[in-house]
Amino acid sequence: MSLTRKISGDGTGSVESPTLLVREGPDKGAARQIEGTLTIGSRPESGLCLSDPTVSRRHAEVSRTAQGFLLQDLGSTNGTYLNGVRVDRAYLRDGAVLTMGKTSMVFVPGQGGELRREGAPSAFGEMVARSEPMKRAFALLEGLAASDVTVLIEGETGTGKELAARALHERSPRTARPFIIFDCSTVPAELMESELFGYARGAFTGATDSRPGAIGEAEGGTLFLDEIGELPLNLQPKLLRLLDRREYRRLGTAELKKSNVRFVAATNRDLGSLVREDRFRRDLFFRVSAARVELPSLRERPEDIEFLARHFLEELSRGRGGLALEDGALKALKGHSWPGNVRELRNVLETAAALNRSGSIGAADLPVFVAGQERPAEGSLRDAEAAAIADALRKAGGNKRKAARLLGIAPSTLYAKMKRFGID
Repeated sequence: MSLTRKISGDGTGSVESPTLLVREGPDKGAARQIEGTLTIGSRPESGLCLSDPTVSRRHAEVSRTAQGFLLQDLGSTNGTYLNGVRVDRAYLRDGAVLTMGKTSMVFVPGQGGELRREGAPSAFGEMVARSEPMKRAFALLEGLAASDVTVLIEGETGTGKELAARALHERSPRTARPFIIFDCSTVPAELMESELFGYARGAFTGATDSRPGAIGEAEGGTLFLDEIGELPLNLQPKLLRLLDRREYRRLGTAELKKSNVRFVAATNRDLGSLVREDRFRRDLFFRVSAARVELPSLRERPEDIEFLARHFLEELSRGRGGLALEDGALKALKGHSWPGNVRELRNVLETAAALNRSGSIGAADLPVFVAGQERPAEGSLRDAEAAAIADALRKAGGNKRKAARLLGIAPSTLYAKMKRFGID
């Protein structure tokens, strides 16, 4: 039995040319601007026509009203859901997630127009790209920046999750307030609660002073919870309470403190799998993923390799008269599988630029694990990644931390990949 609610509201979302962006389903990446009334359904004449067979011909519509943008179900078979709750009609807020059948969409404020190739942005903060998947991610991030909705950024190590979170903060009304990074993968489990929530003097042995914790330090600004999949189970209910009620307790106190913080989370893991394995709370997963943005790996967008390489070389050679990229080096860069993604690419070019004296980067200037590898077939990407790691380890003389730096990945990521690939 499904729960149907009529949700009222004042429509406090943006009222200037918002967009519905499909984030999951057969039509992922499609987007339509909402001018007057936008109909959503599977019939061809719909304003947003979806090919999802679980979507009704006339499923729902979104209309501009004096109070904001109103979502209405049109008698659909499978219902219309807003942020996980079945609704007949409801006003949309920035970052709201709409689900119809197997398709989910996000209500993006202020992003007028369909995301056509020529209109999508090619930069977001310090991140640049020419590939369509990244442009769509940039557009979604740009639309979410002005709101306070919690954002989950997903992607492999080195795809730019921290840069995306920082740019979200810089483009938000909170830009003058702190941007605090809390990396759940680097803080010891026994210190996690005190470092995140803070503590009072005398809360435990060695607590000679009070500390606000990452949440207190981020007050009024943005807290970036990096690698949230590593958050211990015993702390997850406390984070859920904070996200739901905007209140928390510091260690050693009974006082409930109010929090005015915007939360952005990131993970390189499949949180859905962690939920199924009972290693991550389902309710917390739904709470932190109010809006989800996936940053594709570099091997999924090879058209960005040359563009990024030339962009990085221009930055790295500023004041030195420029550095050219020879055809042989470009071929080698395009042939590498980039397990460390954009971070690895920049690190490789930074090393090559630092050692170069000729003003031109050739294949011989690149590490052997890049220069000596042909581009793998799609089915052999796993083997290519394992080979790149083995080459980096050989070049580093077996020093794992040095090999991780060469690959542009965290040591913990390298250890996990070595275990996965059976590399001793």
